[in-house]
Amino acid sequence: MTVKNKVRDWMTPNPITIDAGASIVEAIHLLKEKNIRRLPVVKGGKLVGLVTERMLLSFSPGKATSMDTWEVHYLLAKTPVTQAMNPKPNTVGPDTEIADCAQLIHDRKLNGITVVDATGQLVGILTTTNALEALIWFSKQMQQAAAGKS
Repeated sequence: MTVKNKVRDWMTPNPITIDAGASIVEAIHLLKEKNIRRLPVVKGGKLVGLVTERMLLSFSPGKATSMDTWEVHYLLAKTPVTQAMNPKPNTVGPDTEIADCAQLIHDRKLNGITVVDATGQLVGILTTTNALEALIWFSKQMQQAAAGKS
């Protein structure tokens, strides 16, 4: 039986990222274009933060603002993504046990976690979808093992 109990076995490698110099508008467009909900923010390949769809939407001026749509768009086009990001996202290493990572995601109520190597280079992202894929796989392995013993 293959052992797939490390984060590296389940993470999405080389995730889509955005440069720290990009604007909030660029981040919003990238999320929509790629149909994703979170973007690691990198500078020189190193993870410097994480921005999510929710962070970007909550950063936008509210409906009560007196600015028109064009003014809001202009403001967001000039605002760097670093203004809306979490500068200290939760991270794990690729050799972290998948169960430990899932526990961290559960305990901190996260929707995903960034995966970095020992030098701080971003190597992947593990989402709740990835964690569910692991759960499904382990469950099927257990079913097959149980069926083989009967």
